[in-house]
Amino acid sequence: MNEMDDIKKIKNTYAILSPHLNEKAKRLWAACQARDFGWGGISAVSNATGLSRVTIHLGLSDLESPSGGNRIRKEGGGRKRITEKFPNLLHEVESLIEPLTRGDPESPLRWTCKSTRKLADELSKKKYVVTQRTVCDLLDELGYSLQSNRKTREGSQHPDRDEQFEFIYKQVKCFQQKGQPIISVDTKKKELLGDFKNAGKEFRPKKTPIEVKCHEFPGKNVEKAAPYGVYDLTKNCGWVSVNVSSDTSQFAVATIKKWWQKMGKPLYPNATEILITADCGGSNGYRVRLWKLELQKLADKLGIVIHVCHFPPGTSKWNKIEHKLFSFITKNWRGKPLTDSATVVNLIGATTTSKGLVVKSEIDKAIYKKGIKVADNIFNMLNIVANQFHGEWNYKIKPRM
Repeated sequence: MNEMDDIKKIKNTYAILSPHLNEKAKRLWAACQARDFGWGGISAVSNATGLSRVTIHLGLSDLESPSGGNRIRKEGGGRKRITEKFPNLLHEVESLIEPLTRGDPESPLRWTCKSTRKLADELSKKKYVVTQRTVCDLLDELGYSLQSNRKTREGSQHPDRDEQFEFIYKQVKCFQQKGQPIISVDTKKKELLGDFKNAGKEFRPKKTPIEVKCHEFPGKNVEKAAPYGVYDLTKNCGWVSVNVSSDTSQFAVATIKKWWQKMGKPLYPNATEILITADCGGSNGYRVRLWKLELQKLADKLGIVIHVCHFPPGTSKWNKIEHKLFSFITKNWRGKPLTDSATVVNLIGATTTSKGLVVKSEIDKAIYKKGIKVADNIFNMLNIVANQFHGEWNYKIKPRM
């Protein structure tokens, strides 16, 4: 039998045996064949089986000095995890994305706005050899996930958007370190009151659905509930006031005042400052004079400095209250007709989560009028200090002595 026949025999034998052999058995068998083959045996067996020369050399070493019992690999063998090779890698990834992240209980903002490809490029600049796929695995290990961008694009992107997010992040971290309250505020979508269909399903006895009207054309006399919410980023609790008149700045600040009286003051008895994060539009918009006037009245009454940071245009869906309060309220009342204000308040107050969310709610029976104007002489008397970075978005209102 010539050399070519020997190689063909090794190849055929390996094809039959390999499905039944583990890693160690394969290299030992290959080592025996290479040793019996003689000179050039390692190369011949490697070509016939597809096993690497290194694997066959390891098998020869095992034959010469058997050890390790039934262990397939030597202890500590195999490719090391990249986090073992680079112990600081997870910290590096976190430091790259943390200032620009959005949402989560521990961090005030969490969803990353940097792509995995860009993160891999930045890590490469720091001398870490990683692929885009590796970055995905690291993000998963850190607790990040790929979030849908559905209903998040609301307008043109401001050039300083990311810088504003980073500014808000730093402000929130600073207030948390000082033990001062940080709240996210917003108005939830207005809801029709009455026997109207509410999206979603709930468990009921078979063939006994709640009957509601066939149409959703409310008419002039049908009331709409306007829930305005306050969410405490640090304590994971919220307050919602429900009003049926108008969603105005007076209603918004009245809700913040109610939150402070019912929840904020007991939680922060030594507070000297409050940080409010809000959208740039609506009743709490950065251009609304009445919003700032009402906050000035609140600061005067409480004797507390009120800091305000507005999310940049086109990013209202990143407001923390949307994801940590309003979304769970919507889930809790799905499939239930919102017949009256009391029903809305009860369903909001019954909202909980596995993370321990606590929500309290009340009906605000006050009548708030639209179209209130703030004259220049009154507005100029407000004690507002604008920040050097986008003072229209970031400012504080000090109590007037």
